Amino acid sequence: MGSDFFVGLDLGQSQDFTALAVVERAECAGAWDGAAFAYLTESAVRLRHMERVPLGTTYPEVVARVGRVMRSAALAKGRRHLVVDATGVGQPVVDLLEQEDLPCKIWPVTITGGVSEGLSKTTYRVPKRDLIIGLQVRLQAGELQIAAGLKEGAALARELGDMRVQMSSGGREKYGARSGEHDDLVLAVALACWGVSKLEETGKVGERREGRVV
Repeated sequence: MGSDFFVGLDLGQSQDFTALAVVERAECAGAWDGAAFAYLTESAVRLRHMERVPLGTTYPEVVARVGRVMRSAALAKGRRHLVVDATGVGQPVVDLLEQEDLPCKIWPVTITGGVSEGLSKTTYRVPKRDLIIGLQVRLQAGELQIAAGLKEGAALARELGDMRVQMSSGGREKYGARSGEHDDLVLAVALACWGVSKLEETGKVGERREGRVV
């Protein structure tokens, strides 16, 4: 029983926001199962917090902000996980985060245009389509509760509405915001939810089992 907090961090550049999202997965005792002579375990997944870091913020300042979030009293109530976009400029930021001695495990994720997930040393390779579809499925099934009054709630709704699927010249689907729009909040929440899914699949994030990513 207890809670796991997954913080998704989507790293932007000069024209794109860096976004951070906190998703809580909480377990509690449910109904009594007479056959098993035990209480069933129920879980709830809730989007607790979102924020955009102002444009122009340096990466060391981003790392400091993430550190304050990860060390906050609210997250100290449960187990903490940080899922970081390690695509492009992301790897140097991951290096900075690892030097911070944060009270969590850091899970770097390279977002790809591929069709299958993989693991290279300590970095996951995850197709963008899987991140986006995973978030959409949770929302449509009512499996992700969104806390009322979130500051960036309206912006997240706009980003979800602006998501588009395009076909590349090679016949692959390409997911992203329509031209001129942002998808940073969507990706931050999607990264956090990806972490939740790994936990639900295996009971322990980031482990390997029988030679495959689990």
